[in-house]
Amino acid sequence: MFSGSDTGIGHALAKYLDSLGFVVFAGVLNKDGPGAAELRRTCSQRLSVLQLDITNATQVKEAYLTVSQKVQNAGLWGVVNNAGILGFPADGELLPMSTYRHCMEVNFFGAVEVSKTFLPLLRKSQGRLVNMSSMAGGIPLPRYAAYGASKAALSMFSGVMRQELSKWGVKVAAVHPSGFRTGIQGTAEQWDKQEKELMENLPADTRQAYGEEYLLGLRNYLLHLPSHCAPDLSPVLGAVLHALLARRPQGLYTPGKGAYVPLCIFCCFPLWFYDFF
Repeated sequence: MFSGSDTGIGHALAKYLDSLGFVVFAGVLNKDGPGAAELRRTCSQRLSVLQLDITNATQVKEAYLTVSQKVQNAGLWGVVNNAGILGFPADGELLPMSTYRHCMEVNFFGAVEVSKTFLPLLRKSQGRLVNMSSMAGGIPLPRYAAYGASKAALSMFSGVMRQELSKWGVKVAAVHPSGFRTGIQGTAEQWDKQEKELMENLPADTRQAYGEEYLLGLRNYLLHLPSHCAPDLSPVLGAVLHALLARRPQGLYTPGKGAYVPLCIFCCFPLWFYDFF
C-alpha cells in the first residue's frame, strides 16, 4: 500500500510493482485527478486506487477498511509512506510558521497516522514498513529547515519503530534519496501562493537584514531546482523493492548520486568541516 501515488516516486512505484505482478493499493490525494486516471488506464486490474489524504483521519481509516476487506486473513505485506510536501525552500528565519506546521502535518504526522492504522495488518503478515524520508532528514541542508525537520522526525520514528516492531517480525526501513525530479517540486501557482505568504509576513528589519536582492534570488533558486535533480527514479525504486523483498533489508537506504557522501562527512568529521563543505 502506497501513499502519494498521484505523481513522482509514489506514482512510479505503483506502476513498477504492478508490472512485477504485485497487488498494489495506490493511495492518492485526488482519486479523480490525472495521476489516478493514468494508474487506472495503464496498470493491471490488480491495482486499486484509494482516496487517501493522509492528513484526514477518516480517509486513512476508510482506506484501512478497504484494504482489510480485500486482503482478509492474508494480511498486508508492505506499507510505503511516500506522500510528502517540500514547502518553499528558504532560510528558516524567513519561513512562516504555517510552512513548518504544514510540513510536519503531511511529512510526519500523516505518515505516523498511516503507520499506526495499518500496523495490525503488517503484524499479521510479518511484513514491511518503508518510510520515504530524505537526505535533508539525515543532514542539515540550508533552506530546508521546515522540510528537513519533518523528514528528520520521520527518520527517527522509523528507527524507533524498527526496534520496537522487531519482536513481531515486522521490518522497518527509512529511505533517504538524494535530489530526484518528482512532483514534490510543485507547480508555479503553488509557489506563487507560498512566496506571497512568505513575503507578506516578513518583518521590516528581517527584510532589510537579508536584502531585496537575496529575497528575489530565492525564486531563481526554486526555478533552477529541478535542473539539479536526477530524472531517473530507478535507484529509488530499486531501494524500495529491496526494502520490501530482501530477507534482511537495510534499516537505511541512500539511493541517488551524492546521498551517502554528505552523510558520511556529517557523521565522521567535525561539524565545522561539514558546515564548510
